[in-house]
Amino acid sequence: MTRTESRQDCDKVGGDPSASSPGRFVAAASGEGGGRPPIWIMRQAGRYLPEYQEIRARHSFVEMCSQPDLAFEVSMQPFERFAMDAVIVFYDILFLAEAMGAPLEYSDRGPVFLEPLRSLDRVRSLNTPDPGGHTAPVLETLSRLRAALPREVAVLGFAGAPFTMAAYLVEGDFRRSGDRIKRMMFEEPATLRELLDTLTGATAAYLTAQVEAGAEAVQLFDTWAGLLSPQEYDDFCVPYQRRIFEAVAATGAPTILYVNGCAHLIDPMASSGADILSLDWRVQLADARRHLGPGVGLQGNLDPSTLFGSPEEVRERTVALLESMRGDSHHVFNLGHGILPETPVASVEAVVDAVKSFE
Repeated sequence: MTRTESRQDCDKVGGDPSASSPGRFVAAASGEGGGRPPIWIMRQAGRYLPEYQEIRARHSFVEMCSQPDLAFEVSMQPFERFAMDAVIVFYDILFLAEAMGAPLEYSDRGPVFLEPLRSLDRVRSLNTPDPGGHTAPVLETLSRLRAALPREVAVLGFAGAPFTMAAYLVEGDFRRSGDRIKRMMFEEPATLRELLDTLTGATAAYLTAQVEAGAEAVQLFDTWAGLLSPQEYDDFCVPYQRRIFEAVAATGAPTILYVNGCAHLIDPMASSGADILSLDWRVQLADARRHLGPGVGLQGNLDPSTLFGSPEEVRERTVALLESMRGDSHHVFNLGHGILPETPVASVEAVVDAVKSFE
């Protein structure tokens, strides 16, 4: 599929960009999809794209996230190449924690919180920032995306869920196994609950501001929550997720919840109030649909590693997933996690073509 053909296909979906048609993503998010499902890919603006690498060679990751001109360009790259049905804003979930008063540094080993939060005093040193302050560039980028894209293409915002943000803050960096956050659950549960409560207030305000800036829907990433048992998830995730989703619901925007390693958590995830559950590849979507019923949307869930196969195999596996969800009006096609850095572009083209050709 050429870039021109892909853009033409997108234009056919919604017709006149000035028209009021909600487009495939918003329709599916509301359970009113028809025909093929909408497609977008987690981390779709990223290191697998040569045009991303060109910008990254000249700018730091922080510059790319915090300068709206760069963030807008990077966010648009996958749409310009593949014409996804949704464009997600480019930035990092940890910026909100930094705005709350947690010193953050990006190094060769990834982002590192210089002062891990492991005491009640440190937790109480956090603040609830004005979204128009430190995170204002994200809101500006969202506004630019909404103004630039055809009306039928959804603009997506996102944030880290309270438990996942707490895990990063307590662990300090990405390399740890979750032992510190789990220890706090049992050793100092009141401290963890206060941290989760603070993060919940800031995240609810932040996502609401993203919707006001132009996002049609927002996704909450709870990547670390797969560490928890169903009971722990009920205790330390669901109440805080629910508060965030209730706040966003007041704006009318659909909400998405993603948890990595979620096969044992589908029922408590469904109780969070999210409109769409984004499931990883360890779950059969058709089984999840039979279990949950039609009332909740499902997003996913092709294994990102599949994209290292041949384009023919990628297409076959994509079609098999689509067939398993045929006729489901509440399905959004995606991967089961973020796209991997060295993924061949030809494989992404094969996925997009397979979804857009599905009848």
